[in-house]
This record gives sequence, structure tokens and C-alpha cells, in this order.
Amino acid sequence: MKYAVQVNTGPCSGNAGLTAYRFILAALDSGHDVVRVFFYKDGVYHAFRYASPPEDEIQLGRLWTELALERGVDLVVCISAAQRRGLLCADEARRQGKRDDDLAAGFRIAGLGQWLEATLLADRCLVFA
Repeated sequence: MKYAVQVNTGPCSGNAGLTAYRFILAALDSGHDVVRVFFYKDGVYHAFRYASPPEDEIQLGRLWTELALERGVDLVVCISAAQRRGLLCADEARRQGKRDDDLAAGFRIAGLGQWLEATLLADRCLVFA
């Protein structure tokens, strides 16, 4: 089975992001494929490089990065939602005269077309809101 996953809430707005992460791990461990994880609306907050939750809390941003780097999961952040929330990739940071980008390792920024493509490639689409 091929899954496309959308995450719409931030890491501090409930358990949707953690639930999505755990579902993806279980799917991968069961031999399924995850076509793409698309972070939309406040879900883009998962991709902030400098987010620093307290040490006694789950480091969800770090877990997403590990998932991308170790398991090859494509983590895509909606460009419009990211710009509205101040999340800049390296190219956009340079264009706006900023010193640093805020995008965590393993994530990339793209448009809604990437979500549409994922839905066409997947057998099932799940939205965690």
C-alpha cells in the first residue's frame, strides 16, 4: 500500500503530528510505502530548524528529520503556508536579505502541486488535523 500523508497542525497544537509520525513508522515497518508527507497550515511548524521544545518533551522536529534522512521519506512543506509563518528556505532567505534559513534538515519547500501529485501516486491519503 502507498500512503500520502498531510499534517495540518503544529507540534504544540495537539497530538496529530505525533500520531502521523507513529502511523508512518508503523506503515514503513509493515512494508508499506509513504509517497510523501505534506506539511500544510500550522503543520509547517514541524519544519522549523530552531524550534526548541523543553528537553523532557518529545523532539518531534528531530524525529521528522531522522525519518527523512534515515528512511528516505519525502517531507514537503507548503510554500504559501511557510511564508505566512516566517519559515524560509535558503533561496528565499537570500532573496529577502536574511542571513539564515529556518528550514530543518530533511524538509523541502514546494507548492500544493506536490500534494496533488502525492495523492495521485498513493493508494490512500490521510490527513492529520
